[in-house]
Amino acid sequence: MKIAFVGCGYVFDIYMRSQWAHPELEICGVFDIDLARSAVVARHYGLRVYDSYAALLADPAVEIVVNLTSIGAHHAVVRAALEAGKHVYSEKPLTTDLAQTQALFALAQACGLVFTGAPCNLYSDAVATVWKAVRDGAVGKPVLVYAELDDNPAHLMGLETVRSPTGAPFPYVEELQEGCTVEHVGYHLLWLCALFGPVLSVAAFSTCLIAHKTDTPLDPADTPDLSVACLTFADGVSARVTCSWVAPRDHSFTVIGQAGAISVDNVFHDQSPVRLERFSRVSLSARKAYTLRTQPLIGRLFGLGGRRLKLVRRWKSHGVEAERGVGRSLKHRFVSWLRRREVYAQDKLLGVAEMVRALREGRPQPTPPDFLAHLNEVTLLIHRAGAGAGPVIPTTRFVPLEPLPDMIAGQPDYRAAYRPRRLEAALGGLVAALHRR
Repeated sequence: MKIAFVGCGYVFDIYMRSQWAHPELEICGVFDIDLARSAVVARHYGLRVYDSYAALLADPAVEIVVNLTSIGAHHAVVRAALEAGKHVYSEKPLTTDLAQTQALFALAQACGLVFTGAPCNLYSDAVATVWKAVRDGAVGKPVLVYAELDDNPAHLMGLETVRSPTGAPFPYVEELQEGCTVEHVGYHLLWLCALFGPVLSVAAFSTCLIAHKTDTPLDPADTPDLSVACLTFADGVSARVTCSWVAPRDHSFTVIGQAGAISVDNVFHDQSPVRLERFSRVSLSARKAYTLRTQPLIGRLFGLGGRRLKLVRRWKSHGVEAERGVGRSLKHRFVSWLRRREVYAQDKLLGVAEMVRALREGRPQPTPPDFLAHLNEVTLLIHRAGAGAGPVIPTTRFVPLEPLPDMIAGQPDYRAAYRPRRLEAALGGLVAALHRR
């Protein structure tokens, strides 16, 4: 299908990293209110530039508008696209007002159009692996989730100097003004709600800990840079979700069940390692030892951390395994390889691709409006919690999601395939003997 981008800032280059993997998406052109910026990306990628947003919307070839504008512009940009008869895929959050978000979904439905959006990490190999393992009963009945989204002390990171490969500045002012929760908690909420259904109650706390993060004046200056939320789901699952721009980077996600735990190192990496540990008396006892906790190569002999799982591979898994057409220098190619290997790898276009696949197959979108509205509401409840109140009951609900077929069909049975390490199995009797009087 034919798409057009509105907004050519920092995130645009991230979308373009995986364009090569999506021949089904034809880019008609781009528009940015900074015409010089749109001209730069047009020259770099060989794209057409629209001289106005109205011109983009008037192009009959454009079927989908991909909205990458600043958060404050989302409502007006999306509404105009829907009124022009275009499907819309929008960056997160859809808006910062639940009533506006729901009004946009109602407008899309009335027009017979699709309005959906980011984050797209629901479609990653990593979450597909976690979803399949949980369904296989690999950790027994899930009861607890720890989800961390600490993104380093922002005031020490020199965000003012960060640039995309085509020179777009990192939008640090907007990020700091909107807050860590609005910008990032969706990555975890998406996985949590997909796995366990709607949030039934929210008990949260948010605050601003570092008053001076940049010399650029911020408005507001006290947007929370820390939030902690305790979420309750059906079937007895609870989750603790932490977001901050204060603590050292930690993007981990751990599902703890009655029989084990499954952990993902980095929700910002589509192919992040996923580890499954089936609890045993050996591994749980070994965790008490400082050396075994702090020396992973030794600890794993006793079962700590379990086994690294073979990832589920999906139809676009290759999209994050290479990058083409963004930067051409030797330095950029090296940095790109290092980033994909060690830090961050997301196929941002995968969300648009899944949207298109559902449209072509005539089936409902994988993330329907009620699901996205729920994420929107819970995000805002956490962000605005302040000194804390709770539990708060969200007003929105959604029908629990099912994994997409290729997340399940033909994939391993992670519970049946799990085997403890030989030393862990051999030490079972010894550990039992040591605990007897």
